[in-house]
Amino acid sequence: MQTYLAANQKLALPEFEQYGVSVFLKREDLVYPIASGNKWRKLHYNMEAFKSSTASGILTFGGAFSNHLAATAALAAQKQIPVIGIVRGEELANKPLNPTLTQCQANGMQLVFVTRAEYNQKEQSETVSQLMASKNLFVVPEGGTNTLAVKGCMEILSNDDAQFDVVGCAVGTGGTLAGLAASAAKHQKVVGFQMVSDDTIPDRIRTFVARDNWELVQHPSYAGYAAKDERLVAFAHQVLAHTAVLLDPIYTAPMLFQLVQMIKDNKWTFGKNMLLIHTGGVQGIAGYNYRHQLQWPEP
Repeated sequence: MQTYLAANQKLALPEFEQYGVSVFLKREDLVYPIASGNKWRKLHYNMEAFKSSTASGILTFGGAFSNHLAATAALAAQKQIPVIGIVRGEELANKPLNPTLTQCQANGMQLVFVTRAEYNQKEQSETVSQLMASKNLFVVPEGGTNTLAVKGCMEILSNDDAQFDVVGCAVGTGGTLAGLAASAAKHQKVVGFQMVSDDTIPDRIRTFVARDNWELVQHPSYAGYAAKDERLVAFAHQVLAHTAVLLDPIYTAPMLFQLVQMIKDNKWTFGKNMLLIHTGGVQGIAGYNYRHQLQWPEP
């Protein structure tokens, strides 16, 4: 297997310098561009498992602007694997596709729109049960998070990263944090910036990692997951101007924004020598601007 190691870039933001904080960003967004950042990490071993199985295609789940759906469709197209995406929101079936779903479809993903209630049932839903009965499908969970995904995310950190006291990442389903917690050095604290309201995340993480070296933080300093927030847009432009790093609007930008606010509010207690993970997802910028009519900087 080819191993990819991302470079670390120091973030010389004025706020970090003012408060004596050292923050580096691991540029996972540059590792495997068609399935940016942690999505490639999560999907790589799942794709290998599919190849070793008797399944004829892949089935997975995501929302209308899902980075996971986009990455799965792109990798499946590259490997010529039939793929079905179960999309949350049956009302979307009769509307023009947003940029994310347009790209998914262009990459050959069959989009199946279901109600939110049915979506929440995942593999137990009637639609998925019927698909599974008619086809031999390899199921990848929402966000890609399973044991194989955690295995992939354990490869994010290198031996050189032991110089940092804190490792941070944004959290959607918990797979990336689980991988980081499992592979972190003994002295390191892994901090997850939780981006979604989901009480099941801590227990999900514990199913993959037994260590207690991690913690989730929720700091209500921005509008919320995928919500319209002009402060966040301005922050993304600021970061781009100072560092030449393009952030995504769903995970990495809110994580950095939360960190800056917590430092300013004297609520950051985990250490001043940090490595944060840029988990990619810049494909979602077009969808974010499309949805909110904002001017997030684009690639």
